[in-house]
Amino acid sequence: MQFAFGDTNEMGVTAVLILPLLLLGISGLLFIYQEVSRLWSKSAVQNKVVVITDAISGLGKECARVFHTGGARLVLCGKNWERLENLYDALISVADPSKTFTPKLVLLDLSDISCVQDVAKEVLDCYGCVDILLNNASVKIKGPAHKISLELDKKIMDANYFGPITLTKALLPNMISRRTGQIVLINNIQGKLGIPFRTAYAASKHAALGFFDCLRAEVEEYDVVVSTVSPTFIRSYCIHPGQGHWEASIWKFFFRKLTYGVHPVDLAEEVMRTVRRKKQEVFMANPIPKAAVYIRTFFPEFFFAVVACGVKDKLNVPEEG
Repeated sequence: MQFAFGDTNEMGVTAVLILPLLLLGISGLLFIYQEVSRLWSKSAVQNKVVVITDAISGLGKECARVFHTGGARLVLCGKNWERLENLYDALISVADPSKTFTPKLVLLDLSDISCVQDVAKEVLDCYGCVDILLNNASVKIKGPAHKISLELDKKIMDANYFGPITLTKALLPNMISRRTGQIVLINNIQGKLGIPFRTAYAASKHAALGFFDCLRAEVEEYDVVVSTVSPTFIRSYCIHPGQGHWEASIWKFFFRKLTYGVHPVDLAEEVMRTVRRKKQEVFMANPIPKAAVYIRTFFPEFFFAVVACGVKDKLNVPEEG
């Protein structure tokens, strides 16, 4: 009995010692994996010519930071020159000049289709090629369909659909001739399902996703990669979602979860991983939005009923102001 009791004590002590060592070992492996991934990410974009549209947005700035640190030759596009210069100063001030390249700034408003070809020519004349095109520009609008003018619908389509595909078409022949390149579209969950009061925005995102899905198959033989990254919403730096909880109705819980966005820092890191691994499609969302996409596909009547309940409830609430 004493011998058995002694063995039990020894086993207990061994278990107590092994557990911390096991946790330490796992932590060490995770650290090594993260460092290797970070270095791999840098090598994936080092010396590459990377064009980022709407680089002055929250996500654009974070992507610029990540790719600049990785040693990419950045072409930063935006429609406000002062904000482009501020981004330029921020990048230069924190980067190692011996390991990074000076970014090129380009004024570009993608809703003005007429200037896109000239911008593409300017970039190709400067660098001779484009290795990665990051289509990040996007314009949002919210309101009932019957209150949004057709002119505004067209402007949204120009900014979110015709602008990105015009720039893509202008740069694509260079990629095809070199048999290398990657095109990344930052899209949105509304490219997969529609949410009330965002008809023009959802339509433009559906159109963009359809175009780049088709393009992916067309250019595969030329070793050109097409990637789409679709978050729910891109959250601002200062807003943090609170704890979700079951509310009085299904739709309130459903749409509260849909609006929980992704932080720009996290999304920029995912964009870098997408480029490094040459992923074709990434959907960044918590389980509720992911479930919504599947429900829309397999149980459309239920999805439409939940959406309709949300609209009716919203219309019964007086608008502020």
